Amino acid sequence: MELTRTPDVEVAEPRFLPSDFDAANLGQIRSLMTHLEERPIGSVDELRRWIYDGSELSSYIHGEYVRRMTAMNRDTASDELRQRLLDYQRDVLAPVRIAGNRLDRRYLECPYREELGSEFTVLDREKQTSADLFREENVALSTREGELGARYQQIVGAQSVEIDGEKLTLQQCAARLQERDRSVREQAWRAMTERTEQDADAIDEVYDELLEIRQQMAVNAGFENYRDYAFVAKMRFDYTPADCEGYFEAVREMVLPLGRRLTEQRRELLGYESVRPWDVEVSVFGTEPTRIFEDQEGYIRETRRLFKAVDPVFDEEFDILVRNGMLDLMSRPGKAPGGYNVMVEDIRLPFIFYNAVGLRSDLRTLLHEGGHAFHSLAARNIPMVDYRHSPTEFAEVASMSMELFGLERMEQVWGLDEAREVAYPHLVGTARGLLSIALIDAFQHWIYTHPGHTREQRAEQWLALSDSLRQGVDHTGVERYRRHAWQRVPHFFTHPLYYIEYGIATIGAFQLWLNESRDHDAAVAAYRRALALGGSRPLPELFEAAGIRFAMDKEILGEVMPAVERRIKELAPERS
Repeated sequence: MELTRTPDVEVAEPRFLPSDFDAANLGQIRSLMTHLEERPIGSVDELRRWIYDGSELSSYIHGEYVRRMTAMNRDTASDELRQRLLDYQRDVLAPVRIAGNRLDRRYLECPYREELGSEFTVLDREKQTSADLFREENVALSTREGELGARYQQIVGAQSVEIDGEKLTLQQCAARLQERDRSVREQAWRAMTERTEQDADAIDEVYDELLEIRQQMAVNAGFENYRDYAFVAKMRFDYTPADCEGYFEAVREMVLPLGRRLTEQRRELLGYESVRPWDVEVSVFGTEPTRIFEDQEGYIRETRRLFKAVDPVFDEEFDILVRNGMLDLMSRPGKAPGGYNVMVEDIRLPFIFYNAVGLRSDLRTLLHEGGHAFHSLAARNIPMVDYRHSPTEFAEVASMSMELFGLERMEQVWGLDEAREVAYPHLVGTARGLLSIALIDAFQHWIYTHPGHTREQRAEQWLALSDSLRQGVDHTGVERYRRHAWQRVPHFFTHPLYYIEYGIATIGAFQLWLNESRDHDAAVAAYRRALALGGSRPLPELFEAAGIRFAMDKEILGEVMPAVERRIKELAPERS
């Protein structure tokens, strides 16, 4: 599947790039960047044109990178595809970053910068921050960081298990955690954890080197630790590490009691003495797991029914992805784990990658990634590539709100009983997710503010934080598997300190969900208006445009969590 320009989606022809432009040709890229660096700028209009031309070049470079990255993710066993990605990171992206810094400084020194107007405020702030942080010696370190992220994906992409003579990817094996037979679930859980445990040392080696690289990048830029460096690099202008600590305490007080009540409810409904790790995914409705689709076509068909029920415009927009082959959704051997949506900037189309196995729970993921795709499509005509992406804290509002919108339309698509079986675990999982986010974020804060820690200290800190947020699952006899559970979170390796965004966004999505319950049309309209802004406004203004507040504290949780718990009770199965 090639992520290429297609005739049925209109994309403006490039104005600055030559017709024979090749985004893999470093000489051609350098020539264009040198032209931008030396081109006279004699007015504010010429500065705007200069910005748009640089954005066009960046879009095509990004498109080439995405093609290579997704190709490697889709076949991690291919050394050729992995090398093509690494070559591009080293031979093209690294020198482009250096030249890009010179362009940023050219912009910052331009006398017409002050005349651009308020629509350039966000861009101006980000370019100033990028220029302040840039250190040429960090470019090579960043390239090596990307190589190690690819190495992690190669390790986990090769993981598989054999059960009863059948070879399964870990995603396929995880589907057995929804089987009614408890012994089948335990067998699957142990097979997966034992298999991942085999690679624990290799993954620790990758992570140790990543930590050294990231700490050195921070020191090079004048920071004491990578956490503080990353907060600036990620343009987190609207909250601080102290706010993240406040989030941890807020969810521990406001959400952890609900998590424990839900675990106890699960224990009672299943009729067990305790809830074991292999009991947390099985349905509490007493039904067998149902494969609601067998292939990608079936997956698309079922999810589109939900998109259409939310609003027909989302079905129409999702059809753009279907028609243009921008979906790779089913699990298979050698495929990188997880899922994501990524914009292919030169053709301005989103691509969705996932590892579905046919279960109801897969619907949540495609609703989520579909929300990201609708965000990408809503902002695709913004001329500056920088503004076609919002801060991740709001980008995740787009995806998580679509999950919740879809949840509330399941009854009209499948009927009450089927809808409850999907919506109940969906909403429970979203609420519990606030706790997982707190754990992962707090762990990363500790990691990056304790450079030089040992693997043993890392494992002990993970266990200590996990224990402080335990929801009542019984790990007796399998405690040793908890030590390396963090290694299954790919963000640690490929997107450091990217997780609190999910917590902020979940709170935002819960607010939109509440608004939608009061006035569906108004909430969806506000959602779409906010998506169309891309990243052209500061983060609090994007939340405001959607009709919600940017907040992550006890007060906002006190507003949304009672409604969440009430809805969970409405969806829960009757106790016999």
